Amino acid sequence: MVSRFEIEKLWREEKYKVMYFSQRHYNLIRELLKGDPSMEELESYIQEAYSLMPTKGSKTNAYEHMWGYFKKCATAEEKKKFFTLLEHAEDDQVIKIYLYDLAKKYKVKYLTDSTILNGK
Repeated sequence: MVSRFEIEKLWREEKYKVMYFSQRHYNLIRELLKGDPSMEELESYIQEAYSLMPTKGSKTNAYEHMWGYFKKCATAEEKKKFFTLLEHAEDDQVIKIYLYDLAKKYKVKYLTDSTILNGK
C-alpha cells in the first residue's frame, strides 16, 4: 500500500513539469488530490499530461510560477536575466538551467527536487 506521503511527494516533484505541459492536467490533479487517489491514478494523469505538446503559454506559466520563489530574494540582474531568457531564449533548457542554478543558490529544495529542473 502506497502512503499519502509518497503520493504527495511524487506530486511535489512533478507538479511544475505537469504545469509546463498542461495547465488543465495540473488543475485536474490538484482536484484529484483533494480526495484519496491511488498512486496509479496520479501517475496516469501525470503521464497523460506528458503526452501533450506544451504551448508557449503553458511553458511561460510554469517558469513564472517557479520564478515566484525568487522574486523577493533575487538581484535586479538576476530578475532581468530571467525575463530576458523568458522572452528570447530559443532553448527551454537554458531557462531550466538558470532556474535550477537560482534554486541551488537560494537553497529552494522544493525546486531542486522538481523533475522539470533536475532532469530526473
